[in-house]
Amino acid sequence: MIDLQNAGQGLDGYGLLCAQLESLLADERDFIANAAQFSAFLYSQLDDLNWAGFYLNRNQELVLGPFQGQIACVRIAFGRGVCGTAAATLQTQRVEDVHAFAGHIACDSASNSELVVPLVKEGRLIGVLDLDSPSLARFSVEDQAGIERLAAIFLRLSDC
Repeated sequence: MIDLQNAGQGLDGYGLLCAQLESLLADERDFIANAAQFSAFLYSQLDDLNWAGFYLNRNQELVLGPFQGQIACVRIAFGRGVCGTAAATLQTQRVEDVHAFAGHIACDSASNSELVVPLVKEGRLIGVLDLDSPSLARFSVEDQAGIERLAAIFLRLSDC
């Protein structure tokens, strides 16, 4: 497991993760298979996560996709909670304290911070990548940039 936040590796650590993800997904194009692998990869390689996975855009509503962690909310409306806000705005949401986020959906009461990256391919929202942590302020600006890089690799190597 790589503790990127506390090891001071910043984007250098994410460079290694990017290379590993490229290799992991190199021989498969199926979106669901790659999403399952990617969520397991993130969950096993990033320190201090309690959930890593996907919500997929289904008729302007987010529906649970492949993930690692506790049981999750199944459907999230656009604009609702951190995931729905990322979907509605098409902007990454990095939330230091989810309990202070207006409209936060507490799928797992142990989650305290969250990073949600919208997945957009050819101008179309595919869904969002959601990472949760039991720690407050778990995700740094460097984490956001690194996870956005990883998400771009996932989208490039997956048919969707």
